[in-house]
Amino acid sequence: MLTTPPRASWSDTLAVYLRRRVLIVLLLGFASGLPLALSGSTLLVWMREAGVDLGTIGLFALVGTPYTVKFLWAPVVDALHVPLLSRLLGRRRGWLVFSQLLLFLAIVVLATRDPASSPWAVAFAALLVATASATQDIVIDAFRVESLDEREQAAGMASYVAAYRIGMLVSTAGALFLVTGFERTGFDKLAAWQAGYLAMAVLVAVGVVTTLLATEPDRSAGVASREADGSALVRVARAAAGAFSEFLSRDLAIAVLVFVVLFKLCDAFAGTMTAPFVIDLGFTRDEYAAIVKGVGLAATLLGGFAGGFIARAVPLSAALWTGALLQMVSNLVFVWLAYAGNSVLALSAAIIAENFAGAIGTVIFVAYLSVLCVNPLHTATQYALLTALAAVGRTYLSAGAGYVAETAGWPLFFAISSLTALPGLVLLVVLQARGHFAGLGEIERAKARR
Repeated sequence: MLTTPPRASWSDTLAVYLRRRVLIVLLLGFASGLPLALSGSTLLVWMREAGVDLGTIGLFALVGTPYTVKFLWAPVVDALHVPLLSRLLGRRRGWLVFSQLLLFLAIVVLATRDPASSPWAVAFAALLVATASATQDIVIDAFRVESLDEREQAAGMASYVAAYRIGMLVSTAGALFLVTGFERTGFDKLAAWQAGYLAMAVLVAVGVVTTLLATEPDRSAGVASREADGSALVRVARAAAGAFSEFLSRDLAIAVLVFVVLFKLCDAFAGTMTAPFVIDLGFTRDEYAAIVKGVGLAATLLGGFAGGFIARAVPLSAALWTGALLQMVSNLVFVWLAYAGNSVLALSAAIIAENFAGAIGTVIFVAYLSVLCVNPLHTATQYALLTALAAVGRTYLSAGAGYVAETAGWPLFFAISSLTALPGLVLLVVLQARGHFAGLGEIERAKARR
């Protein structure tokens, strides 16, 4: 178990959020959240208003593929330097500016297309946006992990998540309001949409300016000249192989990877069925949007910052226990809601409890993933792989949740969803007993001495 740090005062705990490095990560969170909807939900609204058929619109779900498979080119980010930019700005910041410039150009290309006359040109442009955005995410994750020490990781992630949500809000509701505003000033529908997207492209400047104001992480700068020999292909292959072999050579590596898959399973298992459950209780679409999305977002933001406080106040192992147990218990609130029925107050309470607890667990979990990425030669690749593994529970292991709900009924389903936390808790016991967290503490202290 990690040695308990000296107890921090509330002022010290709050002050971590005002540190320059954490504020940089916050602004990069906005930059990361901004483009997601521009190739997703906002684009689908534009296409439907342009008269594109539903079949074609449905196929646009495939545009999100780069976010799922970004780990495939993460070794390129770890192994190669961007000509000129890396020399001027450093290894990570050079890649950040490069990906942000690509993102700006991709959004401009998308903004100048017409979904009605050339939907497949729009699809190609949207794929460019998603690829540039996913690349920016790879670099931002590596930059955040390498910039912040262990005691700052959770605060940095809480700030990042909050700003990420705000970025998404700007590119969804903000973009739609902007398009409406352009129409009211005399723009036709196509011109209004194009102007709205061009405005979103301009906001990419937030990320560029933040990157220029930031400093290159010491860990990255310290390894910038390592493994520079050989051809580009050799260096990329070496980065990929090194990231795998370095991680798998650690003690308890397989147990750690399984724990990464299972930690958020109970949250994902229940979350998959939240929407149909709320509708089955008789709530309207508007009530669902206002409470589950609106109230839920507020609870998520508050829970994210609470997770940052917890992770800073207690050892990492204790923080993981806190997050895991809160996620497990919060699922039981839906059992109560199933019996309470169609009550706006009950739904609001359940959504607040679940989103608040889930956000605490997410921030603490991401802080743990960040600490696992100990080698600056492989940060981008290892973090991308770990987040891909974390998505396995959400994407695949929870895929049968609907069949369980159909068979068991809603109250028993949510009780069962709570029990899906147990395998992760068992692994947490094993990892703690085998000294895994003490080992992480030694690694972080060694890095701090460099």
